[in-house]
Amino acid sequence: MRYLEDFSEGQSFDLGEETIREGEIVEFARRFDAQPFHVDPRAAKSSIYGGLIASGWHTASLFMGLLVRALLHEVASMGAGGIDEMRWLKPVRPDDTLRGRLTVLGQRPSTRHPDRGLLNCVGELFNQSGERVLLIRWSAMIARRPDGVPVAPSAKERAPKGS
Repeated sequence: MRYLEDFSEGQSFDLGEETIREGEIVEFARRFDAQPFHVDPRAAKSSIYGGLIASGWHTASLFMGLLVRALLHEVASMGAGGIDEMRWLKPVRPDDTLRGRLTVLGQRPSTRHPDRGLLNCVGELFNQSGERVLLIRWSAMIARRPDGVPVAPSAKERAPKGS
């Protein structure tokens, strides 16, 4: 398990990749963001996007799925109080393969709750051409290492960027 103390400024984590399919785009959008350029390929073709694109909320959900599967399952995460910034930088299209990355901007122990702290993060998704399609900044609430719990081997293995 990784705790707040296992993270340092500049650390970067590859979150893996996922390919988004047309059916997923339409299914998500029908339920959560039924704008024509998300649900109707013909209408999307005549839009400013020139074709079907994923909802930005779908793109953000894909990032969260990558983050959870690649990292959060091994982190003493306690959630987050919200998002500071989220930008949808490029349209995400059917059959795009998105690669995720998390970078630690810094961390600080809580002054009110000694058992936790905040991990300031930036998350990014890149398409198969290396173009950044999503930028997200937030502070994750992470438990501090309880007394007597040793540093996890996986936390020791990843040195901060530039080391």
